[in-house]
Amino acid sequence: MNHAAPWLRTLAALAVTSSLAFSVSAQDRITYKVIGQPAATGKVQANKEKPFFDEFAKRTGLPIDADYKSNDQLGLKDTEQLRIMKAGLFDIVSLRVSQNSRDEPTLLGLDLVGAAPNYGTARKVYDAWLDTLDKRLQGQFQIKLLGAWPFGPQILFCKKPITQLADLKGLKVRVYDQNLAKFIESVGGTPVPLSFVEVHQALSLGVVDCAVTGPSSANSSNWPEVTTHQYPLGFQMAFNGYAISLKAWNRLTPEQQGKMAAAFKTLVDDIWVYSEELTQDSLNCNTGKEPCTTGKKFNLTNVPVTPTDIATVRNAVSKVSLPTWAEICDKSNPGCSDTWKQTVGKAIGVQ
Repeated sequence: MNHAAPWLRTLAALAVTSSLAFSVSAQDRITYKVIGQPAATGKVQANKEKPFFDEFAKRTGLPIDADYKSNDQLGLKDTEQLRIMKAGLFDIVSLRVSQNSRDEPTLLGLDLVGAAPNYGTARKVYDAWLDTLDKRLQGQFQIKLLGAWPFGPQILFCKKPITQLADLKGLKVRVYDQNLAKFIESVGGTPVPLSFVEVHQALSLGVVDCAVTGPSSANSSNWPEVTTHQYPLGFQMAFNGYAISLKAWNRLTPEQQGKMAAAFKTLVDDIWVYSEELTQDSLNCNTGKEPCTTGKKFNLTNVPVTPTDIATVRNAVSKVSLPTWAEICDKSNPGCSDTWKQTVGKAIGVQ
């Protein structure tokens, strides 16, 4: 039984309320708990993301430090980031977009197979979909999206000779989301969902014959040790986003929110440029060509991309990926695919 005087109870309640309304001030310097990209994914995580969070107070100009740990260091599944954030266990997450699309299909509107074959188109998709996605994540998971960037074109690495997509018939191919799985099926391959850290061993043991990732991530994780061919046809762009819990966001004053948003915009824009440079350099490194300045040299066979396959991937948006995704997304988020067609579809000429 509570014997406290009524005025004491009122004062305690007021103290709680006012602490929520106050901004983060220098006196109560705080630390955000942050989930980063898996370290295994390579250079973007090591050279751009981690340094940003290591110097978080300096980069944002706010009295906030970051306790940053990579997803694999924390031993978390990268498919469970939205649930972990909703439970209030972390303040900021470097969100793996495709990997979390089962929990929120709206995410995949950023990265449908065939929608963004290059960086310029990917930027149009991003600009057109960001607001819709942010609103959805705020409503469903109480997190705010501060920006997103691509690892770059997700291409094929195989340990069997291939000359075109048709050669995937009967081969087991590592995928990371339902949209890519459906596409691989459509060209005759057998999709095998695996997390990134499982792939090297799976290729080595013959659990899969081919796997899809970006050239730089493949180089960092030594996939060319266990594969022979690189087919540089991009299916998706492997988007990742930065999301902050609304609880942490709402503790900031409008001015502090502005500083936080600006710092993440600078980081994201920087990664876009860096990602494109890395992709070209890693394509060279993987096949032992110069210039190769960022990665390790390997001797994969670089397979020339056929015009037929370029058309197959481009047509996959309207034939495979959009219909597949629309059915799933509209079920959990009514009107989702119509919104996509009005925003992203208009921006890239797909309806």
